[in-house]
Amino acid sequence: MVGQEEAVTKDTATLMQVLLTFLKIGGSAFGGSTQALVFREVVDRRHWMTAEQFVAGQAIAQVLPGANPVNLALYVGLHIRGGLGALASVLGMIVPSFCIILIIGFAYRELSGQLATHFVLGGVAAAGVGATLAMGFKILRKMPRQIWPPVVVFAVFAAVGLFRLPMIPVVMVAVPLSVAAAYIDGRRTP
Repeated sequence: MVGQEEAVTKDTATLMQVLLTFLKIGGSAFGGSTQALVFREVVDRRHWMTAEQFVAGQAIAQVLPGANPVNLALYVGLHIRGGLGALASVLGMIVPSFCIILIIGFAYRELSGQLATHFVLGGVAAAGVGATLAMGFKILRKMPRQIWPPVVVFAVFAAVGLFRLPMIPVVMVAVPLSVAAAYIDGRRTP
């Protein structure tokens, strides 16, 4: 089972590897695809974390204030190499994105009147959504089979995506229910 595999310890990943990995992610990710690229690099390719460790970091990143990809980079870097790893991963995530945003902002200002610009941005957004969904299904296949996580995911998706309920109240209801379900399932498992 994946959860019982050992992730690479912080001694096997150098600070330069962490920095270069997150420079690559920060320079190639756009929108929702960031978490999918982090998962691919950190879990699938480099084996610095298990899928369960990544999901825990992703959950923490989403409840903390700030940008989720930066929070996730901070968590991963901290897990891999401690405080310096967190600094390297955050710098790697932010510096390329900052430069790219400056370039895209200038280009958008100049080209925003063109119809093709809106089609390109729509395509990039669709690719980000697709990458996020692909990562979600990949993680789902590796996670232990339990009934409650998919139920909560679909309930939150329906509440926010279909019924257009505000995210914060939905999360405030979903989190305690998820914790209670995990606690009850944990008590049943020997």
